[in-house]
Amino acid sequence: MICRNCGTEIADKALICYRCGTATTEARFKPPSRKPPASPLLTHVIVVAVLVIVALTIGRIATGEMPRMLAWIAVAVAVIVAGWRVFARRS
Repeated sequence: MICRNCGTEIADKALICYRCGTATTEARFKPPSRKPPASPLLTHVIVVAVLVIVALTIGRIATGEMPRMLAWIAVAVAVIVAGWRVFARRS
């Protein structure tokens, strides 16, 4: 067999050309393409906003000014955002 890239004589069972490294057959499988990552600026803005809200919420809870239901809502939002981040990293 002759290499289609450099013209070197290679063995019939060769997978690649020993001289130039070109594959002798087409690939059976293509690697999965990666999704482009989300904008880091948007992610950072969301994280900073959540941290500010959490810090303000903790400050109000510490002074006793926050109603109990609002505190649970803040905790629920924090859990949802954390879960969303974990899910986004896995996919």
